[in-house]
Amino acid sequence: MKKLISIVGTTGIGKTALAINIAKHFGTEIISCDSRQFFREMPIGTAAPSAEELAAVPHHFIGNLSVQDYYSIGQYERDALQRISELFRKHEVAVLVGGSMMYEKAVIEGLNSLPEANAENQQKLEAIFKEHGIEALQDLLQKEDPAYFEVVDRDNHRRLFRALDVIWQTGKTYTENIAEPPEPRGFEMIRIGIGAPREIIYERINERVTLMMEKGLLKEVQSLLPYRDLTALQTVGYTELFKHLDGQWTLDFALDEVRKNSRRFAKRQLTWYRKEEDIQWVNYENSLQESLSLLLNHNIKPKN
Repeated sequence: MKKLISIVGTTGIGKTALAINIAKHFGTEIISCDSRQFFREMPIGTAAPSAEELAAVPHHFIGNLSVQDYYSIGQYERDALQRISELFRKHEVAVLVGGSMMYEKAVIEGLNSLPEANAENQQKLEAIFKEHGIEALQDLLQKEDPAYFEVVDRDNHRRLFRALDVIWQTGKTYTENIAEPPEPRGFEMIRIGIGAPREIIYERINERVTLMMEKGLLKEVQSLLPYRDLTALQTVGYTELFKHLDGQWTLDFALDEVRKNSRRFAKRQLTWYRKEEDIQWVNYENSLQESLSLLLNHNIKPKN
């Protein structure tokens, strides 16, 4: 059976570098499941692979869309599975990488049969959002489904809309709705997680924000001001700097908020991954060697 190696871990911990090294070792290609790296106009703020990294190994689903494009997780599941199927015609192994937990889940397990959006519910939620802000939606979800509240991207109002709509339609929590038995896939899954102490994760996040600013993040955000209300831009690093450009926040305060919200996202990633029982963890300081050793135990050998 063909094998899909999925690299997971918190933001900034080195998933891209590990995925590239593993793909080079096995002579294969990379599928991204980072839902923000799909958009070509935001490479800096999403820490998309550099031109050199993209040249080192073929990547799929990086910069393939515009922020103006509508692209659902269901579309991604179909497209990613089709691309993986094509890769398996040439390779025994493929590599999946990215920190968007639900997008990885869509590939490795499949999406559950959730109901389509209900227009009446959407109107109610839109009214709550406009009148009381995102905090009211967060409070609602925390009350209705505390487990999903711990892992959802709470700053993305569309994610909150979706979860609450499904809860109201089904009478079950969103967690219950997505916990149905997974669809069997026609390939073997091997999940590798990069582990690190919390202080190292936070240190990496701080370094990443500094590097993004050096690369021109503020200019990138400025160029996206006309699209700020689009879902793709409801993202850490952009929402905070939009407020700076509006004159609401100083640049230093906005960057502190970017670091703080990145840490919050890393905590949600950790909460999600800790519940997953099939992840094999490697140390961030020796991730490649430990990963190759693990993969050898799965009888995966380098391409001759």
